[in-house]
Amino acid sequence: MLDVKLHDIGEGMTEGEIVQYLVQVGDKVSVDQPLVEVQTDKMVAELPSPCAGIVKEIIIETGETVQVGTSLLSIEEELSTKIENEPQPKAEAANDAAAVIEKPGKLSPTPFRRVLAAPYTRKVARENNINIEDVPSSDPSGRVTEEDIYRFIEGKQAIKEPTIEVQPVSSTENPPHEIPFKGIRKQIAEKMTQSFFTIPHVTHFDEVNMTNLFKIREELKMAGQSVSLSAFFIKALTISLKEFPIFNAELDEENDRIVLKKNYHIGIATNTDHGLLVPVVHDADKKSIKDLQRVMKELTEKAINGKLKPAEMQNSTFTMSNVGPLGSTGATPIINHPETAIIAFHKTKKQPIVNEHDEIVIGHVMTLSMSFDHRVADGATAVAFTNRFSELIEQPHNLLLEMI
Repeated sequence: MLDVKLHDIGEGMTEGEIVQYLVQVGDKVSVDQPLVEVQTDKMVAELPSPCAGIVKEIIIETGETVQVGTSLLSIEEELSTKIENEPQPKAEAANDAAAVIEKPGKLSPTPFRRVLAAPYTRKVARENNINIEDVPSSDPSGRVTEEDIYRFIEGKQAIKEPTIEVQPVSSTENPPHEIPFKGIRKQIAEKMTQSFFTIPHVTHFDEVNMTNLFKIREELKMAGQSVSLSAFFIKALTISLKEFPIFNAELDEENDRIVLKKNYHIGIATNTDHGLLVPVVHDADKKSIKDLQRVMKELTEKAINGKLKPAEMQNSTFTMSNVGPLGSTGATPIINHPETAIIAFHKTKKQPIVNEHDEIVIGHVMTLSMSFDHRVADGATAVAFTNRFSELIEQPHNLLLEMI
């Protein structure tokens, strides 16, 4: 009998929440077949079967949070699926573990419909005793949302209870809904608290004329190249960070030094159904705007779908947050510890501006806010940094020339 335990699937991981089992007691499983989905503090990950055999017991129930090393389920290995006295071939899996050779037709993965849904959506389904596989999705991608769950519940209630008599309900009969404070939300809280109480934050605000960038982006779009504003932002940031390396730094208090990083790894604050995640564009300074667009799109999709790998969220040296599309007009972002600074881009508005010919015209102006560690950098340096960034964005042709 082999126990399948929760192992460390990410750097620093100590616990995980059981989201759902993909097998049941009595099911036959094959090597590397997904057994269970686990929610860590950063992602949802699948634990594969280490052997072929039959599921004998599910030890931990869904919804429970357990420590690394805890046995989740047990499998009785099928010795008949192994060929004795023959050398075992190397598995094609990344860990190069020895593979178990299966007899044709002997084992087959248990059929189940993989549902695309956020961990919190799954939790809503579990709390209402709903099998998420029965819930139809309203999203073209097939992703099941909380709204889909509630619609499904309302539909079942409408069938069972065609008429409902409305009765006055006192506040004591309507208890508040509780959301567990754990997983990604708890991790965010701990990191934000550490950052806010460790780093003396100062926030600098500025405005950027986006008119020319909007024009060049429209020209690229007409030429068949769709590029997001964030791709231009990252390119301008990496150029500015090379000129002002103090903002691509980390304060090493134990050794009384400021470490200026030579790599430019830009974190992208991303809002998802299961919390704020920060995937990282590694070596952003070595990528073209087109490459940045591709990498950002891939990382954002992974973040939304809970498929980010630990390596894709590590080693950022500077973080940006583009909250303008959400309607934000200003904020004081909290630094992603142990970085030195974070920049946030807010809503772009049409407003009168004075052009180079002293004419009043209608332009597009965006507000930005940059929080920085006042132990490491000064306000004048922050102003110079955002001025350089604004210069590159306001004259995007010069931004492109910087890449040659």
